[in-house]
Amino acid sequence: MGLAESPVDSPDIQVELAVGLAPREVRLIRLSLPAGSTVRDALVCSGLLQSVPGLDEAALAAGRWSVGVWGRRERPGHVLRHRDRIELVRGLNVDPKEARRIRYRAQGEKLPKGIQRPKAPKG
Repeated sequence: MGLAESPVDSPDIQVELAVGLAPREVRLIRLSLPAGSTVRDALVCSGLLQSVPGLDEAALAAGRWSVGVWGRRERPGHVLRHRDRIELVRGLNVDPKEARRIRYRAQGEKLPKGIQRPKAPKG
């Protein structure tokens, strides 16, 4: 029989938390947590739940913020491993496809230089 490792004796794990606060604005936070810590533990330890307006457990549950580990969506109870990267992103305000359609209509169809639109036949 081997010796069981107690939580007190377990080594710390190093994780990185990346949060998208605004478009093109990402804050990176490095944390040292006890082994067996969860995504929720990392969020609480980072202080983001208190410092970022609109970020709380209810916002995570409602989908206004998404959390993932290495680009893969995870639940707040997910147990972290050494050197995991937690990514916290805001929900989208506008569907990207719809935003593209709106921009296209506003700008009109653009053709490469030298190419003209075919004229409609008379008749």
